[in-house]
Amino acid sequence: MRSTFIALAVALCATTADTAASAAPQAAPDPTAAPDCVHLTVDWRYTFASNDCSSTYTLRVVYLDGTEVPCRTAAPGALITFPGRGTQGNDVLGAVLCDSEGGV
Repeated sequence: MRSTFIALAVALCATTADTAASAAPQAAPDPTAAPDCVHLTVDWRYTFASNDCSSTYTLRVVYLDGTEVPCRTAAPGALITFPGRGTQGNDVLGAVLCDSEGGV
């Protein structure tokens, strides 16, 4: 009887956890984030952004220390270059879309 109770309790906990996880609100996607078809390759010296999308995008790379870099336009199939993470280990956080005036 005890093993039956434990099995039912485990099953109830699993069902409750699944329901809670599916009911949790999902974070809204970042409207400024570059689409998934823009891929970054980061090295200490350069960050390469490849546009594997079917549309042209103007984007820039975001750095952990807030380093500002200009926006660049990437046509479909283009590979554009930004500064890398450097020798001090500044992380590249990702690519963001720029507005038509070059800002974010």
